[in-house]
Amino acid sequence: MADMDVIDLPDDNTQVSARKKALLLGRVIGLASEDEYRPSSASIAERAEHRLRKQLSLHQSNLESIFALALNYTPSDVTGVELDPDWRYQFFQMAEQIHNRKMQDLWARILASEIVNPGNFSLRTLAVLKQLTLREAQIFEKALGMSVKINTEPRFKLLSGYRLNGGLTQYFRKHNQANFGLSQFGLPYSNILTLVDAGILHKSEFETGLLNRNEEIQLTLCHANISLKPKGQHLLFTYYRFTTVGDELCQLIQAKNDLDFINAMKVILAKDFKVNG
Repeated sequence: MADMDVIDLPDDNTQVSARKKALLLGRVIGLASEDEYRPSSASIAERAEHRLRKQLSLHQSNLESIFALALNYTPSDVTGVELDPDWRYQFFQMAEQIHNRKMQDLWARILASEIVNPGNFSLRTLAVLKQLTLREAQIFEKALGMSVKINTEPRFKLLSGYRLNGGLTQYFRKHNQANFGLSQFGLPYSNILTLVDAGILHKSEFETGLLNRNEEIQLTLCHANISLKPKGQHLLFTYYRFTTVGDELCQLIQAKNDLDFINAMKVILAKDFKVNG
């Protein structure tokens, strides 16, 4: 077996050929020469041992990065608690395989949160988070930035629109359903399905109860508030609901509101609601 010449590639290597990228993978599985190690003169057992050493080193590096980040999120003026041994073991078993820096930050914040106030993040949530790709996390962040809490409800809802349900008015309108156009603002239905497959959103759309025209409704987004008052009866919201795992992950994601989406939503709402904020 000949030694593989695996070159160092720059960080921005999008224009590098597929073959060179494939060769780079040889380093991951111990097929590249490094320092005193030569795969051509090593047995397959020795190559496997070399690969495992590299893997363990990478896992250790991942854990140390997450731990260092967690220290930044752990306050010194709050009493901490002992983590459940089983939860701690499973956490480190999964966290060692998290390589992306942004995803490591999420795991760090989970660890810091559990040290201060345990029980917020279940092992099931950790298992989902471990499988979450960076792209899926970005879709989740986008969805959360478009989600709201209604009045005093603790859970976010991804509103898809509202509709008129009953009353004489519905017979004099061409359309009784108003959609907020999530796809026009970077959240097409394919992304909804991605979050469904990831176990973050329920697949079916849900509806609120009929909204009281005499009561003001507060919509709380991540960094914005909208006050509404229905102009008539028989109005309700349609929305996608986060799963229990999704609700737990909502505590982690630092989403930004899409101002274009908020403004467009307010224009649509103004037809049947008095809008402030």
